[in-house]
Amino acid sequence: MGSEKEVSGDGLAPAPITTTTRGSKQKNLDDWLPITASRNAKWWYSAFHNLTAMVGAGILSLPYAMSHMGWGAGVTVMILSWIITLYTLWQMVEMHEMVPGGKRNDRYHQLGQEAFGEKLGLWIVVPQQLLVEVGTCIVYMVTGGKSLKKVHETFCPDCKQIRTTYWIMVFASVNFVLAQIPNFNSISAISAGAAVMSLSYSTIAWSASIKKGISKDIDYTVKMKSTSDGVFNFFSALGDVAFAYAGHNVVLEIQATMPSTAEKPSKIPMWRGCVLAYIGVALCYFPVAFIGYYMFGNSVDDNILITLQHPAWLIGIANLFVVIHVVGGYQVFAMPVFDMIETFLVTRLNFSPSTTLRFTTRFLYVGITMFIGICVPFFGSLLGFLGGFAFAPTSYYLPCIIWLKLKKPRKYGLSWTINWICIIIGILIMTLSPIGAMRNIILSAKDYKFFS
Repeated sequence: MGSEKEVSGDGLAPAPITTTTRGSKQKNLDDWLPITASRNAKWWYSAFHNLTAMVGAGILSLPYAMSHMGWGAGVTVMILSWIITLYTLWQMVEMHEMVPGGKRNDRYHQLGQEAFGEKLGLWIVVPQQLLVEVGTCIVYMVTGGKSLKKVHETFCPDCKQIRTTYWIMVFASVNFVLAQIPNFNSISAISAGAAVMSLSYSTIAWSASIKKGISKDIDYTVKMKSTSDGVFNFFSALGDVAFAYAGHNVVLEIQATMPSTAEKPSKIPMWRGCVLAYIGVALCYFPVAFIGYYMFGNSVDDNILITLQHPAWLIGIANLFVVIHVVGGYQVFAMPVFDMIETFLVTRLNFSPSTTLRFTTRFLYVGITMFIGICVPFFGSLLGFLGGFAFAPTSYYLPCIIWLKLKKPRKYGLSWTINWICIIIGILIMTLSPIGAMRNIILSAKDYKFFS
């Protein structure tokens, strides 16, 4: 593939060329970049990479989201989101290679450029993709630090408490090291471990809920202080669910690591892994959301592990599993960002591909995400606002728009109709969820403290 492409003037996407010299230069770059350096991934790599990317620590807040939506709306939103995002995931896998054995859209922004043109495609996709990936990395910094703190307090309740800031630094220190792993395939073992951890702490959450039993005076009415409060919290809950389905931002990059021929295109093993991953998503999301809400009603906390509390050792282990998972999740979401940064530095600023360049850029990236996580402990709430503009488009409806533009299905036909339904639902989520999240940020702004 490298012999047929060169990096275009935008510094991010390959464009066709005709000269051998340029093709050789592009091939050398492709062999160095983290996304395209290795194309020998197996179908099960797709399964655990996608599961790690999709199932984040945000799963623990799904019962809380249910408490703001109630049974009817909550179950509908959860199941409909699973179906829609599985469908859009299939579309992206199909569009990775528009022509089998031909040009591969190895990155999300390259698919955007295929649909909207070289410049416009970048401006439509890259800002949204970076918001999701960088934002998720920052949230994982905070989540990892807070979970480490909970593990320490659980297993050593009499020890002197250590500030969250220092725990975030401890979590970051692990990522400083792992970020130096050269390419996507090289983090396969870490991603597999993270996927196992996500299944584990999800199972602990819902099984411990069953063990604890139904709370006294259980109340399934929607949690709200007033009608307006209920409406805004419902909007915010939509954002929580949308955040849970954010794995699409790394799907094409995962598929890029797989071999592809005209006889056996990469979409075959990739889709097999995606189906397995989505079964795992269902086994994680639905029991936690539905059983957690069934057992605690609208008294559930925004993290179900906080609601459970006992047995302390089990909750401590669950938090440790969360830490291990977000370590892997951080690497999966960071790898496409590394690819963008390193491509830009080599093609636009004329740096030479080297270990030194890789070490410097990745060290700085981890350091910046750590610093923002320490400075802005409310970033998770802010992401609920900003994420509505990026998480919903990239997972719910941007693939549908690209599909309509590239595949051109018959107007008013089944494919055309399904895609437009997904687009409308996605736009509603993108519009409504930031409204609820912004209101919550404003109401709680007085409690925010920098460097907390």
